[in-house]
Amino acid sequence: MDIILIITAFVSGFLALRLNLPPLVGFLIAGFVLQHYGIETTPALDTLSNLGVTLLLFTIGLKLDIKILLNKEIWASSTLHNIASTLFFTAILIGLKVIGVNLLHGVQVPQLLLLAFALSFSSTVFAIKTLEEKGAMNSTYAMISIGILVMQDIFAVLFLTISTGKIPEWYAICLFVLPFLRPILYKLLDKCGHGEMLVLFGFFMALVMGAGLFTLVGLKADLGALVIGMLLAGHSKASELSKSLFNIKEVFLVCFFLNIGLSGAPTLDAAILALIFLLLLPIKGIFYFLTINLFKFRVRTSLLTALTLFNFSEFALIVSALAYKLSWLPSEMMAAIAIAVSLSFIISAPINNMGHKIYRHCSSWLKEQTDEKLNLHDKRINPGNAQVLILGMGRIGTGAYDEIRTRYGKICLGIETRQDIAQTHRSSGRNVIQGDATDSDFWERILDIANVQLVLLAMPHHQGNQFALEQLKARNYQGQIAAIAAYSDQVTELCENGVDAAFNIYNEAGAGFARHVCEKLNPQFKQINVGNWDKSVDLQDH
Repeated sequence: MDIILIITAFVSGFLALRLNLPPLVGFLIAGFVLQHYGIETTPALDTLSNLGVTLLLFTIGLKLDIKILLNKEIWASSTLHNIASTLFFTAILIGLKVIGVNLLHGVQVPQLLLLAFALSFSSTVFAIKTLEEKGAMNSTYAMISIGILVMQDIFAVLFLTISTGKIPEWYAICLFVLPFLRPILYKLLDKCGHGEMLVLFGFFMALVMGAGLFTLVGLKADLGALVIGMLLAGHSKASELSKSLFNIKEVFLVCFFLNIGLSGAPTLDAAILALIFLLLLPIKGIFYFLTINLFKFRVRTSLLTALTLFNFSEFALIVSALAYKLSWLPSEMMAAIAIAVSLSFIISAPINNMGHKIYRHCSSWLKEQTDEKLNLHDKRINPGNAQVLILGMGRIGTGAYDEIRTRYGKICLGIETRQDIAQTHRSSGRNVIQGDATDSDFWERILDIANVQLVLLAMPHHQGNQFALEQLKARNYQGQIAAIAAYSDQVTELCENGVDAAFNIYNEAGAGFARHVCEKLNPQFKQINVGNWDKSVDLQDH
């Protein structure tokens, strides 16, 4: 059985990849195919699926700033959308019941309201996977999408707690101690090194301190993993920890998507109702666009956020299963929702891949916000009088910034992905703003680089520097470009693609180290006779 699951998942995922679709689409189809031939989910598959979701939420927490959730743009837009979508879907479901749709016969209005509430949610797993595959996790629209999804997860926890009649244990109040344990958790993370202990630490935090602890006090396990991840987000090794768990999480999530395809046997009535739900999905997307645009975000940001959330959530499956156990909904309803959720993923995946094309097609007739009214988090970037643009303010970028400032004065503008690090640079007197040059959204927001004479590509990943180079060429940048690389073939590739100067950071680091030693220590060496040196080497060799 396990071998059949692995083979089918691999073949389907590989075919989807060759068709320029996300592999998860192939995994969903694999689940449908297996279910058609009578293969059902197994306890092991279900366990691995849950582990995947738990690790996903933990890694989301590692990248999430709690301040994002406190922004009115997040909590207000998610609340408004949830209310509007729930009321809309309730009205449609009541209308379908009135005209005689079989599966809704005998279902009362409160249960229809419950179903509409479930359909108003979007999938956290799918959205994060899509953003990761597009390399857009640091974009403005990704931050909005993740914030809304986290708020929806909080709504889900509240709903499940109320609907099951199960309230958290009285000792759940002890969870408020967790923020005070952060210094201890940080010290543990510091001591874990960079190998297998780091991975094991991640598992311990996500599954024991997070999921296990929250389950113990009667709260949702996934919420616990998210909270613990958020507690660790401020640590300098949070990004490294997230990367160390990436491949393990990806494998477990294959089980999650297989599980959805295996979740229910479809009937004709279920398939018809699922198709009706899918026809209503664009209205849900429009609600997202309108609520986000209401907070003065750019059309592009609002549209790409709406497309990211353009799906139904696996939470709908949880709600329908709960309602079925309570005899509120017929069993066929679970199949209808499972089909609708799965097909929404299959439809949403290619749409997200074409997101930028859709924006370019729609931008001519969608009304844009004026620059003065734009949301602070989405304002356009003005380089001003900066003559040097440094993309990536890590150790190399910071060193380059300080050296150029020493030689030529205040002519640099640094671009840093993380807001907290950008703020630290500004506190140190550097002209640094938050932005992600590996995201096309950054290049859409930047106004004018006509004054910039030199661009330094100092990002740690070769792909990021290559992407930034492509964006500069697409905007007909006429100045000079220098870039760093880790390997000689990358240096060659950058030069072939138009970089004026490319530097191997390891070679340059060795030369810089020797130069620094000579300047600081001023060592005095005796002149060595080359001939004698060669003889001594020969004698040693013999």
